[in-house]
Amino acid sequence: MPRKPLSAVGVAAALALVAGLSAFSAHEFPSSAAAAEPWRAGQSFRDCADGCPEMIVVPAGSFMMGSTETGDPPQRRVTFGKPFGVGKFEVTFAEWQACVAGKGCSRTPDDSRWGRGSRPVISVSWDDAKEYVAWLSRKTGKTYRLLSEAEWEYAARAGSTTRYSWGDEIGRGNAHCEGCGSPLDKNRTAPVGSFKPNAFGLHDLHGNVWEWVEDCWERDLADAPTDGSARASGCSDDDERVTRGGAFLYDDPAALQSTVRNNWSKDGEANGIGFRVARTL
Repeated sequence: MPRKPLSAVGVAAALALVAGLSAFSAHEFPSSAAAAEPWRAGQSFRDCADGCPEMIVVPAGSFMMGSTETGDPPQRRVTFGKPFGVGKFEVTFAEWQACVAGKGCSRTPDDSRWGRGSRPVISVSWDDAKEYVAWLSRKTGKTYRLLSEAEWEYAARAGSTTRYSWGDEIGRGNAHCEGCGSPLDKNRTAPVGSFKPNAFGLHDLHGNVWEWVEDCWERDLADAPTDGSARASGCSDDDERVTRGGAFLYDDPAALQSTVRNNWSKDGEANGIGFRVARTL
């Protein structure tokens, strides 16, 4: 997959870690209707049994977004006034196929002969991802969407101020990429959840596949919202959207850092790009 120039990582301000986030399981909260308010950080839930991703409640809070090492993008404080739901995993082929069967997604993307099922859906455009979240919203009556760029970085950091959620060094066996020391086949995507979760209980935000977010592309974050919302209009090129997280294919550990940003045509697709979903709570 062709690569765009990548920004360097910065040091983000501390956010208190949420203890015991992985202690909850989806079967404890079979649907959002069964979950007691207010939402609890780390709570796991599904809104339906067929095609609905497992979601994790990410807490409200504040963090410093962006990089200080290069000044591109400049750091800025972003504050989330409410918790929000984030897909525990990248959307899988199995979940995508439920959308196709439900007439919400218009095509079945190619899997590059790497396998389907629990592997992340790939070769989907930003427009395709928007079809999926629209179908999921209709199916459940809840507001599903793509993450904003700020939500993505906040979720990926999970309270950390380091290059990766686990520290400043990539280590071995923490993610799926070229040079990550993954024990899995380096020539194909890994099934979701193959690596341990971050402190918020989320998997694979570093590596495996790049993930579409809602925002249109700008070279820096100078005029980006500070409330965690997406920059969805008024960009210099509305045809390009942001991807985050790096991929197993062609990308080395530098591309997986929490602050790295990439851009891609919104109607483009590649076997190193997938997505995960957010849900407004």
